[in-house]
Amino acid sequence: MNSNFNELRNKYTTFIYKKYNSEIKDNNLIITFNFEIPGLTIFNPQIIIPIPNINVEKNDYLDYLIFNLGLVELISYYKCTCSPNVIIEAGYIDQNQINWFKKLYYYGLGEFMYVNNINISEDELMTITCNKDKKDIEIPNYIGKGNLIPIGGGKDSTVSLEILKPYKEDNHCFIINPKEVTLSCAQVAGYKQDKIVGIKRTIDSNLIDLNKEGYLNGHTPFSAIVAFTSYITAYLYNKKFITLSNESSANESTVIGTKINHQYSKTYEFENDFNNYTKEYFKIDIQYFSLLRPLTEYQIGMLFSNYKQYHQIFKSCNVGSKTQPWKWCCNCPKCLFVYTILSPYLYKEDLVKIFGEDMFENQNLIKTFDELLGYSETKPFECVGTYEEVRFATSKTINKLNNQELPYLLNYYKNKYPLELDTNYERLFNNEHNIPMEYIELIRKELDKYAK
Repeated sequence: MNSNFNELRNKYTTFIYKKYNSEIKDNNLIITFNFEIPGLTIFNPQIIIPIPNINVEKNDYLDYLIFNLGLVELISYYKCTCSPNVIIEAGYIDQNQINWFKKLYYYGLGEFMYVNNINISEDELMTITCNKDKKDIEIPNYIGKGNLIPIGGGKDSTVSLEILKPYKEDNHCFIINPKEVTLSCAQVAGYKQDKIVGIKRTIDSNLIDLNKEGYLNGHTPFSAIVAFTSYITAYLYNKKFITLSNESSANESTVIGTKINHQYSKTYEFENDFNNYTKEYFKIDIQYFSLLRPLTEYQIGMLFSNYKQYHQIFKSCNVGSKTQPWKWCCNCPKCLFVYTILSPYLYKEDLVKIFGEDMFENQNLIKTFDELLGYSETKPFECVGTYEEVRFATSKTINKLNNQELPYLLNYYKNKYPLELDTNYERLFNNEHNIPMEYIELIRKELDKYAK
């Protein structure tokens, strides 16, 4: 067990969600949260959401949505001390909600606890108490229309944009902290600035300072923050659907034999939990689902390989996202995964144009390659596909190259592991999803267009 974890919990026993403030100013909804670790610091993170028109007004229902967003935003700050007692002073939650958030916090921090060598049960991690009185909130009459589409800049959301083209008139794109890459993907899909909702999310600098001082740090369930923020945005923009781009492989654990999953808040389980929560507590008809849930990363790569208009624009390297401009670092698991999954269709010339080099010739990526293939204790802690589809893509590329001289990593695979070509990944369809029936036909039609 991490000794720093125990020391911090003993020293800082309480984390408080004290309050939130919101105001409409300069056509923006400005939200500020107030979290406190007594004896250590106060955090005031901020989220700014552009509002669609001057007629938007604050009301108790919007305030309630904002309060709930704070319940998931707090996890980024809670994790620095993992205080055993969490006190909710900003609003009322019942025992069912407490249990719901405890589950999210625990599994959403699964990677964080694994990396920091923290071994603790869900019940032991924290006790949540709320002493506020319940307040009756009037549920608005609500009839939404169209899709709010979160855009991350990678291949997945561009596939969703292409599939949803028939509905483009009623859609908006949703981007947290827009960058040139994310904006360009939306623009290439035909969305003008008035159809792109750019959210500004600011991390309190006190947290960054504590991380530098050695307080606990690590991965948090960012997609859960996307879920609650997009719900508020969908409500403000009168949308019926929040249409994500999480594929079926997000359900696979990162650490074999456990429930530890880098992508927990992208899983089908979380998607169902969130929908159940919003039906019970938000009570308006906004549906949250992933359009790509029936598909594998391999199929998404197959579709994306045909959307050449995005090939020089898209980026999903987390290392490269910290540079200006955003670029592929060509040395991380995410880069190698995307390179591999696209290789059956774009290797070699097209991929080298995208990435700037042939990653299959990089001998330093052997360990990462084995992790992606499932020949290691864990998958990389990145949003990557299943072992089986990485093996299939690798085998497919080797087979496609026939008797040509193979690059280093493909030659390594061929000499060490069997080719796996038995499953027709192009035609798979996962029926565990929450997709409206009218969209299923669109997905199948797109698959039929390119699958062999």
